[in-house]
Amino acid sequence: MTANQNSVYKKTVLDSGLRIVTEKIPFARSTALGIWIDVGSRNETREKNGITHFIEHMLFKGTRSRNAQAIALSLEALGGSLNAFTSREQTCFHALVLDKHLELAVDVLSDILSNSTISAQNIQREKSVVIEEIREVDETPSDRIHELFSDHFWRGQPLGWPIMGSAKNVVAFDRPTIRKFMKENYLAGRVVVAATGSISHNKLVRLIRDKLNFRPGNNSHYLDARDPQGFSSQFVKNGSSQTHICLGFPGIGYSDPARIPLLALNNYLGGGMSSVLFQRIREERGMAYTVFTFPDFYRDCGVFGAYLATDRKYLHEAVETMLKEFRKLKRTRLPKMKMERIKDQLKGGLVLGMESTSSRMNRLGRQELLMGRFFSVKQALNAIGKLTPDHIIETARRILDPDNITITALGSATKKDLSKVDWSLL
Repeated sequence: MTANQNSVYKKTVLDSGLRIVTEKIPFARSTALGIWIDVGSRNETREKNGITHFIEHMLFKGTRSRNAQAIALSLEALGGSLNAFTSREQTCFHALVLDKHLELAVDVLSDILSNSTISAQNIQREKSVVIEEIREVDETPSDRIHELFSDHFWRGQPLGWPIMGSAKNVVAFDRPTIRKFMKENYLAGRVVVAATGSISHNKLVRLIRDKLNFRPGNNSHYLDARDPQGFSSQFVKNGSSQTHICLGFPGIGYSDPARIPLLALNNYLGGGMSSVLFQRIREERGMAYTVFTFPDFYRDCGVFGAYLATDRKYLHEAVETMLKEFRKLKRTRLPKMKMERIKDQLKGGLVLGMESTSSRMNRLGRQELLMGRFFSVKQALNAIGKLTPDHIIETARRILDPDNITITALGSATKKDLSKVDWSLL
């Protein structure tokens, strides 16, 4: 199984500290370009929670030479795309274009990052937009449960705060506050430019040198996260008869050697319709419509969680079904046939994902920010191929700790419902 294994990786570090990484893909016509800043909601104070996401919005509202409509049309008019996202640890401004439009993509991204006006009028208008975005999450239980779970899991640490912040915080943001935050965090040493597809590394380096300006420095800072200890449960009412529940354990960091075994464990437990929890809880017993597991990897820590939405009367049975499957993984080696299927699923998912230059760009940018090095698709496939049942057992025993469980429920369930659960099953 291959995935353009003849791709060519290159890296350049400018005198300012800004890093440029590229992966040239043979036969690709598209170029995916991302400008990554090593700042996210994890870097905020409680009073400024949400400001990184708000800045992401504001940079599309106009520059000295382009208004918001001109920015939106710049690449879309040529069949390309321009967008951005904010996570807990990074912000990324990205474009997808035909290779012949690389210079324009660099120009537009550099313009919004270096020359945004961030006018008071646009700030006021965008506050309403972001507040509506926050309300949409608050009114969507399947989204809100994950916000509640993150804050509960991290016991109030910044890593668990909502990326969009609160409406109260957003209302208070003003131009001086935004400018000050950017001045402190949008520094060259915290920036990675990642590009994949049909790309000339040397040409991109020249373009970035000419067009993209960040103040020198690397004022990188974040508080170390403390893994939550002990059993903790939280119940939030929302007037619904259905209960949404997240159950989670302390996980591992992005560069931890156990990351691929944990991805395999996730794939087996709740990675799709063929996963054991989906089959046991939905297909065999009809207790839930949606059930899945999820690993979140940060630079120094992580979360491994499970989610389902079910009627209150099924809650304790559904949770016990999860616990039983967790225990099996800790005690019993997976048969060779299942192990090979898991490896094939991981390899297939990786290769299919790498058909997209945008997916490759995301992978390339995160690797540079979180590991400072490139981990090729070929290396990843080789690592998956070496997985054994012992790796799964070791990872399950390390992660699925019965003494460190965090549970958040949103809906009609109460503490009494979970008191019926036999936690010794884990």
